[in-house]
Amino acid sequence: MFPEDFYQEDAEGISFSRDQASRFAKQVADDFNPIHDPGAKLFCVPGDLLFALVLSRYGLSTRMRFVFSGMVTDNTPLRFLQRSPGDLTLEDNSGKQYLRVEWSGDQTRDPRRVESLTRTYVAFSGHNFPHILVPLMAQHRVMINPARPLVIYSGMDIELDSHELPVRQLQLADSRMEVSGIRGKVSLLFDLLAGEARVGQGIKYMEMRGLRPFDQAVADQMVADYGQLKQAKR
Repeated sequence: MFPEDFYQEDAEGISFSRDQASRFAKQVADDFNPIHDPGAKLFCVPGDLLFALVLSRYGLSTRMRFVFSGMVTDNTPLRFLQRSPGDLTLEDNSGKQYLRVEWSGDQTRDPRRVESLTRTYVAFSGHNFPHILVPLMAQHRVMINPARPLVIYSGMDIELDSHELPVRQLQLADSRMEVSGIRGKVSLLFDLLAGEARVGQGIKYMEMRGLRPFDQAVADQMVADYGQLKQAKR
């Protein structure tokens, strides 16, 4: 059952194997970032998998905020701690925090509505590179280092008018980037759609590090390499 195939839980807590995290990235999010490969030296569990896990356990609220504060590695036991109604953290056994979730408003635990929004958001999120981020970098004349791309998912806000209609599509409304030296902050604004009706909106936040002047030929090669990687690992 989604997303139970992509984590395990025992007395120590919740954990993710490299294979589980990598399968989620590729099979659910269509995300082929090398950082999610089982053999990656710098390995990270996708933030979208943590998002999916939270919604599957705590349901969907009309207002939600996710703030990521650390990279989850494989086989690190984690636990959810509910500080107060509508305030949740994901921590390891030493108390290090990796995720904070705040929510309010109407709530549903209807598995069909929860899974519909989860899969729709994750599919959108997994395609941020190269479809959205490369044109955004070209616009601002900066780019990530193709040899060591650092794009960090830092958070997300979502607000639904109602969760009575299942969300079937996310549509990019605007993309923004603020550059400060070798760092950049990206905000992706999106609309949540149920058929033709707009039923909510959200913002995904990311941080870019190690920025350098934009080079179209290098960017084109980076996109081509990503496409080849994606085909090879399908």
